[in-house]
Amino acid sequence: MASTRVLIIEDDADINNIVATHLTRAGYTCTQAFSGTEAKLLLDSGNSPMADVVICDLMLPGLPGEELVRLMRECDQDTPIIVISARTAASDKIDLLKLGADDYLAKPFDLDELLARIEVQLRHHGRSSAIATSNDGVLRFRDWTLDPQARVFCAAGEQLSLTRIEFNITEILMRHPKRVFTKQELFEQAWGEPYAADDNTVNVHVSNIRSKLKASGTDGYLKTVWGMGFKLVE
Repeated sequence: MASTRVLIIEDDADINNIVATHLTRAGYTCTQAFSGTEAKLLLDSGNSPMADVVICDLMLPGLPGEELVRLMRECDQDTPIIVISARTAASDKIDLLKLGADDYLAKPFDLDELLARIEVQLRHHGRSSAIATSNDGVLRFRDWTLDPQARVFCAAGEQLSLTRIEFNITEILMRHPKRVFTKQELFEQAWGEPYAADDNTVNVHVSNIRSKLKASGTDGYLKTVWGMGFKLVE
């Protein structure tokens, strides 16, 4: 399955690189533009649509973000556009939404909030295909299904018996299959406690999950990202 493509248009190199690094770790493929002119060249290159979602600043050298949003909407009505800007006036947000932007995030922003907003836009536009959630809340990823309410997990059609923590870890990963979770993040979310700075605790539980998955042939879905943590493999 091809990775979701994100075009980041931001003239502040530090912000652009930080966003690109965070999204790449979450499993996205990022293209970076550092001016409005560069972004227009990319958009006019013939690779249309060249991205599954666009993140666009407003105050850009060469061509302002407002003009880019207008130009993108003239030739592409479907690709989600998320505007990021230090301008927070309600009138600015309204004007951008009228131009065709799908969302507006004020600077400074939290990287995980940006990631969540991307996922929301991809779901709304029918482009988030790594994981599906049915009307009853059941999560699906490849040959896995997980029912958070009934606390039932199945791999390749077979129900597996997971401990509370193993189930929590699996659910966290399935809800964000493109994202790399650090051991600290998994610990704090799965245990609901402050991180104990014991990497081995998380490692042991992930190892136990893999052992239980071996019979189904899906243990390879769980990937160790060395030096970082864990994620799912599409």
